[in-house]
Amino acid sequence: MIAISQQTTSPRAATGIAFMLAAMVAISINDMLIKHLSGDYPLHQIVFTRSAIGIIFSMMILQIEGGFRLLRTAHPVLHVLRGLLVVVSNMTYFVALAVMPLADAVALFFAAPLFITLLSIPILGEKVGPLRMGAVIVGFIGVIIMQRPWESSSDLGISRFVMMLPVISALTYALLQLLTRKLGATSSASAMSIYIQAMFVLVSLGFLVIAGDGRFAEGSENQSVIFLLRAWVWPGEGDWWPLLGLGLNSAIVGYCLSQAYRLTDAATIAPYEYIGLPLAVFWGWFLWSDLPGPFVWAGMSLIIASGLFVFFREKQKARKIARAAEVKGRY
Repeated sequence: MIAISQQTTSPRAATGIAFMLAAMVAISINDMLIKHLSGDYPLHQIVFTRSAIGIIFSMMILQIEGGFRLLRTAHPVLHVLRGLLVVVSNMTYFVALAVMPLADAVALFFAAPLFITLLSIPILGEKVGPLRMGAVIVGFIGVIIMQRPWESSSDLGISRFVMMLPVISALTYALLQLLTRKLGATSSASAMSIYIQAMFVLVSLGFLVIAGDGRFAEGSENQSVIFLLRAWVWPGEGDWWPLLGLGLNSAIVGYCLSQAYRLTDAATIAPYEYIGLPLAVFWGWFLWSDLPGPFVWAGMSLIIASGLFVFFREKQKARKIARAAEVKGRY
């Protein structure tokens, strides 16, 4: 009986892990391309172009999975909420990415698993024991170390608000993943990806109507504000390929992440998200000669260690619950 269970679940878990790894590679390329383009284009133009192209690829995948009928949903409000959370998470993260070293922003974003653990208590009714709660506290100490509260903003070279943006992004991403768990049982991965792309397109068009002429960025010296609100411009000839790559990556990320969390429990696949951190360090070093400083390495290590402990602890608890259920089933 146990062997049958393992045979039926292992391929599913392996597939989920493969989708997660593909998503993380695509995300690292996505971050690198957006940082590369952030000096010339406004964020909402990049997001619009990426999502408009991405939704075309997602529609193709939707046709392979079963057609437009898969877009029907019994939870439209939850999908809208999920889309808004994705938009907020992406916008706050990318605004920070324009002025922060890539590895620093990614490391702060990895507070997301810690938020998922905390929010699972009120949202999913899960119980978090002292060991996992202690790991969460250690992880947030790592976030504080990376924020370096003992230094002034002038010494950091970045405003405190900008340094908090990846943490805000992590919080909204955690809420997104909890909603994905609720919706994954009834919605296909391609449909959830299309809902997200459509939300990005609508929000970006809203930015175009309100701030597309760049008037809100005039006179500002804040690079994050300029990146967010500068005027739309026609892409240069050499930038069409990066923008097309962003669109393809957007479809890959949205589909692979949704598929990974649909196929496999979070405790199994979430640790593989941490492959994004060495990839971010690589791109930061390779393209911008940025390497994390000692406080960033220290905070990064605490965040990763606590996040992995939380995941493996959850997996261990799940195994104990499964064994207990099996014993009860015998009597």
